[in-house]
Amino acid sequence: MPDKIHLTVATVVERDGLFLLVEETRDGVQVINQPAGHVEPGESVRDAAVRETFEETGWHVHLTGFIGFSHHFAEASGITYYRVSFVAEAETFDTQAEIDADIDAVVWLSLEQLEQRVDGLRSPMVLDCIHRYRRGEVFPMAVFLNT
Repeated sequence: MPDKIHLTVATVVERDGLFLLVEETRDGVQVINQPAGHVEPGESVRDAAVRETFEETGWHVHLTGFIGFSHHFAEASGITYYRVSFVAEAETFDTQAEIDADIDAVVWLSLEQLEQRVDGLRSPMVLDCIHRYRRGEVFPMAVFLNT
C-alpha cells in the first residue's frame, strides 16, 4: 500500500503584479500550480521549497516569509497532501536550467487571470495561499529557526 500522506512545499512568488506558476499535466488534464513538490528524506522544508522552485521554473529564489500549513485530500487517490507554503523573491533566472519533465510550461499570471482559470487549478491550495499572501497573512522566516 503506497504512502497516503505526503509532505509538500510550495512558493508564492510575485513580481510586477504577476505570480510565478507552472502548468503541468496530471491524469491527462493540464492544471496550474505554484512551484511545488515533495520534501525529500533528510531535507528541510525551506531547502525543499527553494529546490522545487528552481527545478520547476529555473528561477533562483530567496524565501522571505511563511504563509502557513494547509492540507488537501485527493479523493481519487486517497492521498492527503500537507503543504508548507512560503513567500519567495525571484532573484535570477537560469537560462540553462533543465526544467522538470512533468512541467508543461512556466507562466506568470495575475491574480485575475488565475481566478478566471480556477477550474484548472491542481488543488484549492493554489488560490488559497495567494489570497492569504495578498491579505498579509505572512509570518517571518524566523519561525523556522534552522529547520
